[in-house]
Amino acid sequence: MDIIQIIVLALVQGLTEFLPISSSAHLILVPFVTDWPDQGLAFDVAVHVGTLTAVVFYFRKEINKMFFAWLSSLRGNHSEESKLAWAVLIGTIPVGLAGLLFKDYISDNLRTPLVIAITTIVFGLLLGYAYCSGKNKRSEYSITLFDIIVIGCAQAIALIPGTSRSGITITAGLFLGLTAQASARFSFLLSIPVIVLAGGVETLDYLKVASINDMNDLIAGAIISAISAYFCIHFFLKLLERIGMTPFVIYRLALGLLLLVFYL
Repeated sequence: MDIIQIIVLALVQGLTEFLPISSSAHLILVPFVTDWPDQGLAFDVAVHVGTLTAVVFYFRKEINKMFFAWLSSLRGNHSEESKLAWAVLIGTIPVGLAGLLFKDYISDNLRTPLVIAITTIVFGLLLGYAYCSGKNKRSEYSITLFDIIVIGCAQAIALIPGTSRSGITITAGLFLGLTAQASARFSFLLSIPVIVLAGGVETLDYLKVASINDMNDLIAGAIISAISAYFCIHFFLKLLERIGMTPFVIYRLALGLLLLVFYL
C-alpha cells in the first residue's frame, strides 16, 4: 500500500465508523472506485483499533465510572453506571455469536457493491422512519433487558456490509424511545467490546504472517483513523440535536442509488 492509499482509507474509517453510514461499506467501496487492490482484513482491523482508541479516550470518564460500578455490582451494589455496563456486555453477545457462525460466509459472499447498495438504502430508510416517528424521551440509563436484546440483535445484523453498526443500533434505540443523543452514546459504548473482540481475533491470525512493512502500514492507518475518529465523535454528538438524522438518511439514499446505477 502506498501512503496515499493508507491516508485515504484511514480517514474514511475514522470519519465513518461512528456516523450512521457504514464504515465497512466505504472501506470496501474505495478500492472499487480507485482501482486500488483490496486492503484486506488486516488493514481493516488496524483502522478499527484506531477508532477503538478514539472512543475509549473520548468516553474515558464514563468508562472508568462504569467499570468500577460494574465491579461493585458483583458485590450486590447496583447503580445506573453498573446497569449501563451490564447492558453493554449483554448487548455484545448476539453479534459475537453471529460473527462466529456467519463471518466466513459474509466475508466470501456479501462484500459486494450490490449488497452494500441494498443495505445502504433499506437501513437508511429505516433510520429516517425511526427518527421521524419515535417519541424519543428516554436516556441510555433507562435501558431495560428487552431494549438490550433488541439493540444487541440489531448490532448482529450490522455484520452485513452497508448496514452500519452505529446506524442500526441508533435506529433500534430510536424505535425503543431513546433520544437521538442517548441512542448514539449507547451505540458508541457498545462498539468498544465489539471492536476488541473482532480486532483481537483477526490481529492474532495476521501477526503470524505479517512483515515489517505491513506493520508500518497498519500502525500509520491506526494513528490516522484514531485522530479523525475522535474529532468525528466530538462533532457528531455536538451537532446531533441540531441537524438530526436527515442528512445521513439523504446521504445513504444517494450513495445507494449511485451504486445501483454504476454496478447494475
